Amino acid sequence: MSDDSHRAAADAAYGELLTRVGEAKPERRLDATRRAVEVLGDPQKAYPIIHITGTNGKTSTSRIAESILRAYGLRTGLLTSPHLERFNERILIDGQPIADEALARNWDEIRPYLELVDAELEASGRPRLTFFEAVTALGFACFADAPVDVAVVEVGMGGEWDSTNVGDGTVAVFTPISLDHQAALGSTIAEIARTKAGIIKDGATVVTARQTPEAMREIQAAASRHGASVIAQPSEFDVTATSVAVGGQLVDVRGVAGAYDGLTLPLYGDHQAQNAAVAIAAVEAFIGGGAHALTHELVEEGIAAASSPGRLQLIGTEPTVIVDAAHNPAGAATLRAALDRFFDFDEVAVVLGILKDKDAHGIIDELAQAASLLIVTQSHSERARPAEDLAEDIYEWTQEHVEEVDDLGEAIEAARAWALKGEKRAVVVTGSITLVGEAMTLAEQRGWRSARTDELE
Repeated sequence: MSDDSHRAAADAAYGELLTRVGEAKPERRLDATRRAVEVLGDPQKAYPIIHITGTNGKTSTSRIAESILRAYGLRTGLLTSPHLERFNERILIDGQPIADEALARNWDEIRPYLELVDAELEASGRPRLTFFEAVTALGFACFADAPVDVAVVEVGMGGEWDSTNVGDGTVAVFTPISLDHQAALGSTIAEIARTKAGIIKDGATVVTARQTPEAMREIQAAASRHGASVIAQPSEFDVTATSVAVGGQLVDVRGVAGAYDGLTLPLYGDHQAQNAAVAIAAVEAFIGGGAHALTHELVEEGIAAASSPGRLQLIGTEPTVIVDAAHNPAGAATLRAALDRFFDFDEVAVVLGILKDKDAHGIIDELAQAASLLIVTQSHSERARPAEDLAEDIYEWTQEHVEEVDDLGEAIEAARAWALKGEKRAVVVTGSITLVGEAMTLAEQRGWRSARTDELE
């Protein structure tokens, strides 16, 4: 088959997955996914797993850890969500999105088994496998087929009943926990942390970023129930120094078993330095049980090669256009802080689109402080809050007029035109992952992209 044929087959597989209930409406169950992987021969047991949950920073931490593992010569699998431009991005093999041929072939192989589980579920009066449940089974099957030496798996939502929890992580990783998805996870940080702590398995090693006291209590309690050891920031590891550098930052990390100074991290933001520290501690726990330092040169190689698409990523120059997938108040605060510290812009136009189930007021409270111009728009997601409604809400909250442009492409072009009229102006597109993904596609189509999209010259 030609490359075009493989691509068409992969796109068709994604189309079939889209006929299932979307990931915005997860089923609070684990038995359905467990049955799916059981009939597939439990592919998730074919390799060790580093399992990563939290509220913000999961994807970046996952990608940095995977990059370090790859520097060690391990063949890696990486399962993240959602994707930005193409579905293949969710399933990486050795650092690359899974090939169209492998994706389509694995889907064809597992489809009959998933349909068997669908029939069993429907016969008992329950909904068939959801999109995310099926994707999780597919990802685990792809990793076994590759095969991989280790899989880094990002939780979709929560932890305890998330589909990825059919895998037993030898290392359970927690990025900072804050309020998000309250309707599904709970209204307090303690409730959310309790759900996320459900990924801790018997005898695992827990690696956690700095947490609030209430979140830490839940993690410690779950670890105690499962006889799991806990490696926590800042007592066992931490970032000791950072400095702004061209294309990112220089970072010093005190690891669990060694010091890793002068690391070149090609990502912007103090939060990315924190993510790198958590990723290093996770790899230390995985490779040496936290008792032996990693090889500095290999950590340096892995950190330098790390990327995190859609997170403070440059997608255009003249004028500068940056996308960031901040989609909750904590993420918006992190974005604002990074713009202040890592960039030298006098004025910023923020192109903003938010999903209906997100805390728009909290996001606006943060981003309004950074925006010289605010243009409200929307993505094509069925979950997108209409631009008109969002603009009305923002005026009510701030008494400030905002521009409303329904079409994302037109919104960005308007922001670019504004930026070109002044010195040291930039455009930031943010508010949802779906919006950022569409902006990245537009950048490629319209020629906004620079030769290197991961650094500012």
